[in-house]
Amino acid sequence: MRPHNEIVFESDIVRYLTTSSETLFSKPYLEGEPDLYNAELGLYQEDLVTYMRSTQTEEYDKLVKKHGSEADKTLAREVARYLDATGSIRSFRRGIEFVGSKFRIAHFKPDNLSNVKAKEQYDANILRVVRQIRYSPFHQEMLDRTGHGSGIIDLVIFLNGIPIITVELKTDFTQSVHHAMKQYKKDRSPINSVTKKPEPILAFNKRTLVHFAVSNEEVYMTTKLEGEKTKFLPFNKGNGEASGNPPNPNGHATAYLWEQVLEKETLLKIIGRFIHLQEKDKEGKKLKPDDYFMVFPRYHQLDCVTKLIDTAYKEGAGHHYLIQHSAGSGKSNSIAWLSHQLASLTIQGGASQGKSLFRNVIVVTDRNVLDSQLQDTIYQFDHQAGVVKRISREEGSGSKSQKLAEALLGNSPIIIVTIQTFPFILEAIQQETSLKDFTFAVIADEAHSSQTGKTASKLKEILQTEFDEEEEVTAEDMFRISIESKKASKNISYFAFTATPKPKTLEIFGRLRFPDQPKSKENTPIPFHTYTMQQAIEEGFILDVLKNYITYDVAYRIANQSQDKEVDTSKAKTKISKWVRLHPHNISQKIAIIIEHYRTHVRHMLNGNAKAMVVTGSRKEAVRYKLELDKYIRDNKYTDIHALVAFSGEIIDKEYGVEPFTEKNINPSLDGKELREAFDGSDFQIMLVANKFLTGFDQPKLCAMYIDKKFSGVDCVQALSRMNRIYPNKDQTFILDFVNKTEEIIEAFSPFYKVTNLSDNSDPNDIFPIKNKLVDAQIFTTSQVEDFANEYYQQLANIKNKKQAKLSQERLSSIMSFPGNEFKQRYKKAVDIIRQALEIHSQAKQSKNDQNIKESEKELHSAKEVKATLDQFKAGVNKFLDFYEFMSNIVDYDNEELEKLYLFLKHLKELLKVDDPDNELMLSLSLSHYKIHNKKVHNPTPRDANLDPEKPVIGSSAIEKKKELLSEIIDSINDLFEGQFSDNDALDRVYNFGMSLEPEVMKNPEVLNQMKAGNSKDQIMLGDYPKALSEAIMNTINTNKDISAKLLNDEAIYDKFARAMLNVFMQNLNKGMA
Repeated sequence: MRPHNEIVFESDIVRYLTTSSETLFSKPYLEGEPDLYNAELGLYQEDLVTYMRSTQTEEYDKLVKKHGSEADKTLAREVARYLDATGSIRSFRRGIEFVGSKFRIAHFKPDNLSNVKAKEQYDANILRVVRQIRYSPFHQEMLDRTGHGSGIIDLVIFLNGIPIITVELKTDFTQSVHHAMKQYKKDRSPINSVTKKPEPILAFNKRTLVHFAVSNEEVYMTTKLEGEKTKFLPFNKGNGEASGNPPNPNGHATAYLWEQVLEKETLLKIIGRFIHLQEKDKEGKKLKPDDYFMVFPRYHQLDCVTKLIDTAYKEGAGHHYLIQHSAGSGKSNSIAWLSHQLASLTIQGGASQGKSLFRNVIVVTDRNVLDSQLQDTIYQFDHQAGVVKRISREEGSGSKSQKLAEALLGNSPIIIVTIQTFPFILEAIQQETSLKDFTFAVIADEAHSSQTGKTASKLKEILQTEFDEEEEVTAEDMFRISIESKKASKNISYFAFTATPKPKTLEIFGRLRFPDQPKSKENTPIPFHTYTMQQAIEEGFILDVLKNYITYDVAYRIANQSQDKEVDTSKAKTKISKWVRLHPHNISQKIAIIIEHYRTHVRHMLNGNAKAMVVTGSRKEAVRYKLELDKYIRDNKYTDIHALVAFSGEIIDKEYGVEPFTEKNINPSLDGKELREAFDGSDFQIMLVANKFLTGFDQPKLCAMYIDKKFSGVDCVQALSRMNRIYPNKDQTFILDFVNKTEEIIEAFSPFYKVTNLSDNSDPNDIFPIKNKLVDAQIFTTSQVEDFANEYYQQLANIKNKKQAKLSQERLSSIMSFPGNEFKQRYKKAVDIIRQALEIHSQAKQSKNDQNIKESEKELHSAKEVKATLDQFKAGVNKFLDFYEFMSNIVDYDNEELEKLYLFLKHLKELLKVDDPDNELMLSLSLSHYKIHNKKVHNPTPRDANLDPEKPVIGSSAIEKKKELLSEIIDSINDLFEGQFSDNDALDRVYNFGMSLEPEVMKNPEVLNQMKAGNSKDQIMLGDYPKALSEAIMNTINTNKDISAKLLNDEAIYDKFARAMLNVFMQNLNKGMA
């Protein structure tokens, strides 16, 4: 039976869709009956026929004339057949045809709104929502053969009778959004398990375009169901800097899905102008048909492109827009969608009715693959060639502005140029008479290489502006300079995509936070649209490069402080890793450190494909590094490591050679390949750079970076971000910095990234207490660890010796199933006992059975302790893995037991994911901003510049009073909040916070009566007080995020805090009653 809350949730969504107000381009949905859904054809036939008859009357009449009373059935059957053969997205855009007939199955909003017929056809689209559809045509056969029928989908949305969206709902008071995703993976197979035939509504690109997993708090989506391999992407708005969704004062946090995204105009725009079938990989290579996938815009992409198009239309040409989207945001798709829609913008009304707003859309990028991607994506929308034209570097160089002008006046509305060609494009627009009356949109793709020399010189000449020609110039710089210059063109709109805008760029491109108010310290320029680095990390699209960042000085101190400490029962001592014993006084010594660290700790990652980057202080240093590195490799007879060096121009260094050094002669093993291509292969492992490749270089196999260059600001973030790309089996990175200070890195990242933690004080020996606690929990045995590690290593040896092709999961999974099941069974048992004890206690209170009250309280306390222990074990596993990954880069533990335990826990971690229904209100709580503190972890934390110090609200006399009242938690406050507050800070913050909750808690009549009735504190803790306190905390969550998060996410700390505040509340109550 479905939970009541889920039914209410479903009703809320359907009610909104079917009763929302009608607008010029949007009508309310119709609600359908599940029995009218034709599961065999995968169609809601009534709407299909109605739509065809009303929009394409002549074609429909021909069908009736030919087939008579069977016309509607024939139409439905042929539409289903065509969808199965051709795919839904292509059919929606190009229509369907069969012998003697041709129909459109949807009409999209016309670019020219004066076209009355097109507007009427668009209005005729029918959107319908149907609840509780039994989707499979094989339901009865499944019943007959197995006794179990097919499943039921919560909501299905139809467009003109064709299912386009399925929705599985879960309420956060019963289950989470992850249950909905699990349901799709396990119970919504596109191939029927009994008949082995495709399910029309679930098969890829046959009907449905996207599947949504939805809870009150979060939305995830997938366009391709593949069982356990199904990949869900978050479809959340973001909550401040973080992932998730902000609270919605008017209802569900996910209401934007049905109020905005599923609104008719938006949904049809997504189908007509966003969704596309991906048939090539990132490198532009053709995929196999089984590997095709559908691209549906993530929320921030849809929001960004839509707002840009609406604003650009409203403002006209001559404006600029800064889009600050982190790596991992999907900029390539965003640029493709924006380019196409800008090129399609037409003027509505007046003498220019129907004319294009922009003569051309010019995309500035150095990525060749973007050319192909734009061509393929836009062809799916417009189904015509020649929409996109690339101008090569050769065509756009020298004195060929006339040729560029001809290209701009040609029939291709979208022009792709390189950063080198961009100055000549500007020159053509400014100087060619034929172009002066036209308007242009220019889009800068951040993923490019920076330029110096001729490009900068040409830009200076054209724009009559001053800047250092030797300075690195990016497209971002070019845009900014062109806007600031004396000859800035008023007929060009600029759209700049960058993850890390420079302060000058933000100043010029940004828009005031409050446009109607004058500029001030509180009203500074901000990007037009933002997708933060923090959200990208939390959503899993990039890695946190600061997680394993360390300076050499800190690494050396940590390693040496571990030498004289006896640890563990075996009195073992850690050994300093070889690389830490070296002293980085010169290049040759730094190279030794780099090579030894890389070979020991990095080389084996990604199945031996892990790469590293060495960042040097200048081009000359880069050359010297390369020569010294090659010498070190030769002297040590290493054959498994080779390096490349990247730099522009020529370097003269007479200490190392008479002839000038160039990329070509210092990298003799390139064999005619470009550096990027050569480095991507298996021949080279290390790339040495100075400035080149510190921006726009996308190499996801980079796992380590060694820094010997002084950084500041944006340059630092851009350089370190070369490491953040995801790659199969890449779950960690490492950065060793020889010259910068941790505080400087923090300062550089703080404008872009608000959450990670800072520590320079880790002790390598801390790993042993963590290990001992995990072992003592008795979730796993040492023999299981040994068996798993031995099996794993044996299989790796077999693979290396070509005795097997890949890891066999059967034996490994068998070993791991025992500790996984042990944890889950204990957890389930504890939760079940808690539920039973609460029920018994509630009944005992009603019947005033003191014996049962005491027994249930005892049982409840015992079960909560078990559950807390299991939660601590789970946290301990994560702590062990993070700590060992980081510290083993610095010290050589020389401990096979630790290495095997690390391997074991790495796999066990995935089996510890359980649902915690103990506190329904906390299931989806997502907090992200915490006070900066010196926690014993190893990644630096950018400061939150917007966080003002909190002022004490009580005087010194009250401090003595609160010390007495809060004596129960003062002694353990550092343990409670892991030392993040000083004692005075803790007293002020925690006491003030607790006392601020008293009025709301004490106005609860049940709580008040239970306190006045003479109940013990333990009895009150089992009554209404804990719930009232948690609700009060949640109501103040925005003003005390750090304390609230700690309390609401850790039951043990919450319980201790609740009891301490109960003392205070009861003393105040008793004083008031006296």
